[in-house]
Amino acid sequence: MANPVLVEAMRGDLVESRHRGAVCVRDADGATLLSLGDVARPVFPRSAIKVIQALPLIESGAADAYGFGNRELALACASHSGEPAHAALAESMLKRAGFDAGSLECGAHWPMGEAAARQLAREGGQPSALHNNCSGKHAGFVCTCAHRGIDPRGYVRRDHDMQISVREAMESVTGAPHREEACGTDGCSIPTYAVPLDALALGFARMASGVGLGNERAKAARRLMDACMAEPFCVAGTDRVDTKLMQGAGGRIFVKIGAEGVYCGAVPELGIGIALKCDDGAGRAAEVMVAAVLARLFKDDHAMARHLDALAHPELTNWKGNRVGALRPAGELARSDGRSAAG
Repeated sequence: MANPVLVEAMRGDLVESRHRGAVCVRDADGATLLSLGDVARPVFPRSAIKVIQALPLIESGAADAYGFGNRELALACASHSGEPAHAALAESMLKRAGFDAGSLECGAHWPMGEAAARQLAREGGQPSALHNNCSGKHAGFVCTCAHRGIDPRGYVRRDHDMQISVREAMESVTGAPHREEACGTDGCSIPTYAVPLDALALGFARMASGVGLGNERAKAARRLMDACMAEPFCVAGTDRVDTKLMQGAGGRIFVKIGAEGVYCGAVPELGIGIALKCDDGAGRAAEVMVAAVLARLFKDDHAMARHLDALAHPELTNWKGNRVGALRPAGELARSDGRSAAG
């Protein structure tokens, strides 16, 4: 089936571009609360599932052994902008376990945040693995291995004990098998498995509510989500939509972007999980989609709905700073977010 148009890019009063996609919202009992498009088609969730991949960090006892608080746990779930505070925190996590940046197998890239990249270049620096947006997750992997007495070398391989633990957590939480034929390699070199959106939405509802996870895993899941909601800067960075969504929600919303137009999220107080994918991989459209879905869920909370609605309708400006258009939810997503498509 062809997925519906869910986001439109306007230039003036005319639609210039359209983004198709799929959205699924479920509760922990498995009920589907919203389904748009083909939510049974497997997609690579990429970085949107880092909070699930971080479960072994808690469950192994490594987080407590190394004294990790909310900032470290949030960074372990992050796709950060590579700002100085992010790189320094990743380095600090490694040092507590007796390692350094040389143990990271995620590769190096310039900070995703433009200001951070410019600052590093002005200082004559070169990017290291600490600037990789996944360095916190990888620091968590190294620390987990160290605490468990496992050689961290090769921890990105699918057959390494670290990735076996991650795969087990993913299968347990989502209920979806993670088979070899559905396995690819993520940008940071770890395995990534294609999973249907409806399974991902169920998994995040379980992470938020603890239903079906068992007592220890439920406590670990909530601890990680609470850390991310308490320290959203560590999850993303300055002016990032994930940061804005969670900061403005005051601990009531968890969200996490993934590459190629994926978002996963949860509303713990409602026990609801969200998973979506923009077909063409556009991050700008995925951001509108997740904000619009959340605005629908909080439609009766007018202050929260206004905050979310603003993020679902971002303005587009030119290089002089003049408004030239906007992004907006379209189709069924527009009908669900409290504005009409013409609004």
